[in-house]
Amino acid sequence: MKCSLNGLKRYIELSENADQIAQMLTAIGLEVEGQETIQNIKGGLKGVVTGQVLTCSKHPDADKLSVTTVDIGTDSPQQIVCGAPNVAAGQKVLVATIGAVLYPGGGEALTIKKAKIRGVESNGMICAADELGLGNDHSGILVLPAETPVGQPASSLYEIHEDTLYEIGLTPNRSDATCHFGVARDLYAYIRSNVDHTRTFNEPGTSDFNVENHTLEIKVEVKRPDLCPRYSGLTISGITIGPSPAWLQNHLTVLGVKPINNVVDATNFILHDLGQPLHAFDVTKIGGNAIAVDVLPKGSKFLALDGKEIELKGEELMICDGNGNGLCIGGVYGGKESGVSEQTTAIFLESAHFAAGSIRRTSMGHNLRTDAAKIFEKGSDPNLTVFALKKAATLIVELTGGYVSSEITDIYPKEIKPAEIHVRYSNVYDLLGTEIPKDTIHNILSGMGMQVLPVDDHGFKALVPTSKADVLREVDVIEEILRIYGFNKVNIPARVQSTLSYAPQPNKFAITNQMADFLVGKGFNEMMGLSLIDSKLCLETLGLAENDLVLVNNTSNAGLDAMRPSLLLSGLISVAHNLNRQANGLRLFELGKSYLKKGDDFMEKEELALMICGQQAGGHWSQTQASSAGYHSLKQTVGDVLRKRGLNKVKFRELEGDGLFAYGLEIMDGKEAIGKMGEIHPKVLKKMGIKMAVYGASLDVMALVNAQNGKKHFVTEISRFPSVQRDLAIVIDKSINYQKIQDVVRSKDHQYLVGMDLFDVYANEEVLGTDKKSYALSFVFENKDKTLTDNDIDTSMKSIIELCQKQLGANIRSS
Repeated sequence: MKCSLNGLKRYIELSENADQIAQMLTAIGLEVEGQETIQNIKGGLKGVVTGQVLTCSKHPDADKLSVTTVDIGTDSPQQIVCGAPNVAAGQKVLVATIGAVLYPGGGEALTIKKAKIRGVESNGMICAADELGLGNDHSGILVLPAETPVGQPASSLYEIHEDTLYEIGLTPNRSDATCHFGVARDLYAYIRSNVDHTRTFNEPGTSDFNVENHTLEIKVEVKRPDLCPRYSGLTISGITIGPSPAWLQNHLTVLGVKPINNVVDATNFILHDLGQPLHAFDVTKIGGNAIAVDVLPKGSKFLALDGKEIELKGEELMICDGNGNGLCIGGVYGGKESGVSEQTTAIFLESAHFAAGSIRRTSMGHNLRTDAAKIFEKGSDPNLTVFALKKAATLIVELTGGYVSSEITDIYPKEIKPAEIHVRYSNVYDLLGTEIPKDTIHNILSGMGMQVLPVDDHGFKALVPTSKADVLREVDVIEEILRIYGFNKVNIPARVQSTLSYAPQPNKFAITNQMADFLVGKGFNEMMGLSLIDSKLCLETLGLAENDLVLVNNTSNAGLDAMRPSLLLSGLISVAHNLNRQANGLRLFELGKSYLKKGDDFMEKEELALMICGQQAGGHWSQTQASSAGYHSLKQTVGDVLRKRGLNKVKFRELEGDGLFAYGLEIMDGKEAIGKMGEIHPKVLKKMGIKMAVYGASLDVMALVNAQNGKKHFVTEISRFPSVQRDLAIVIDKSINYQKIQDVVRSKDHQYLVGMDLFDVYANEEVLGTDKKSYALSFVFENKDKTLTDNDIDTSMKSIIELCQKQLGANIRSS
């Protein structure tokens, strides 16, 4: 936000220099990020004086140069070599003396030095208008009127305007400090409390506002009061459009605002002075002699002030005429056909309070970052509209010779009143860590424009102006007190105290960090996907209904309109991103949250997602070539993670009804599903633009955290004799699930069989036949009294195979 020193001096008498003011502003939270001295004539004509050419003769060694003697009011005339064609004896001129610094055309500095030009000494320079920044004329030297005194500073002949511009890094919550009045309020409160309590604040008034007649009334209707809580306006007739006076042009130029004409410049002045954006409409361009504040249908066209046609989205608040034509985008951008021109003789002047969220969406959606929009989106003061309207009307009447030709229209259906906040002195002391006298607290708040009402000896009530949209609680008022009182005045205690804290057990943070370190050690890289995702992608890949998604009204990116229902889906976006940049052999993991909606409830779940694809590094020192990522390498990693957390007795069952996977397994801890893994379905990969097989797993983080912290608990004695594992691959009908196989195998008592598990599912019609699938089963045999022989195990395996063949119609798969 740009703020000028002269603008602040309109409200406070400041004896401090520009640097001291900058330090004060920064101390109260209005950090000065840049400071610059600006002059309407750069350099201020320092070192330039009036003179009279006494003699003028040709240079002995240059036809286009003249040798002059010039009286500049010193003891003796100065000899100056001049190249201007119009120099002559008797002229009154402007002379830049030795040491003067000029800025020709406002550009780089030029220091005048004593010199010899073609062998002739020259002690200064007789100047043209452009060399002094007084114009663009370089046809010859600037000749002054004959009556001009000699030896006078050139600055006495021209109005030199000098100001200091501050660039303030305004935080988004400071709606009250978007203008000179708001900044001056804070600065005054600081000076009054910390520097000089006798300073006064020049409160602006509207006593000179006058309604001349009622000859031009404009009917106003606000059809969307939710987007425009207050709308004020009046008409001014008999105006003459022309340039603004020098003081106004200089003030706007310092702020980086280009002067346009007296009406537009007046509205811009009020915007930067009081923080209330205004807009002036040419009355002859208002069809139906009426104003309607409404939203136009989606697809409507609007011709903006810069000549560009804007297609509306159906959510922008528009200021329309009585015929429904858009005159401007309310609070954001004016229209080309309704603005003030040289032919304008009467205007309708608008002063309104718009909903901050609406202005923000419109401004960002159309990339129209105007000064008005930046103020409205922070939250303008709803109780300033009429006051600012009167100030602006009075100034426009003064500048244009017009008169106010209507009463003020003020549509304000629901008054927004100042917040009443009860503040206790004890809380002020507790939060700030220092005791501030009660009188000091009262002076600070009253200096900031807050009314302080005593309640009792323990506290008071503060009436917070509606300009401070962020001050809503007691702690906010206390923060305002500290900001003005001074952070540096709060003593730092000599003794530092701390309280020991104990992490909850199990410590989720520590466990997830251990899991991350473990996976990094196995060659995985951590990814961090966005929590937002495209809802269409979720519906098309996961088979979810729209009611299952947590949808978000994302105004900055309509393509990210849902919270991710699965980390695997956002992980595939990361996989595609890396593969498109020639990365191969990916091993990725992410710890994060997924979101689903069930009825009226929102489900938030923490997941660990694993993804592998492409060429993988060799897993052993003797393996010289990399192998392609496969289902088994993923399952091995998942098993390692589970074992790391002590989940050694998990079971697996076939994954069914999950559109994300072509095939896979669901991981069961007892009756609870704690994860799933498998090959991502080719249809999903095609939609994501991935051309190679990808394998993924998702584990419930809280199930891992709540496991037995990696500790093993033995309920039976460990056998002294080794167990033996045998694997079996069978081909069965797709309708048969793993639970059915378990029931069949367990229906007969197999001696020495202590464990059974499913570790792979394979489906390929070309290899296995129609409606067939292959299950890879593992069986663990053990005898606590002796070492098992092959004959012992073969007998049990033969029995198991016969059961599967007879009761399930299974075929033994040998390849």
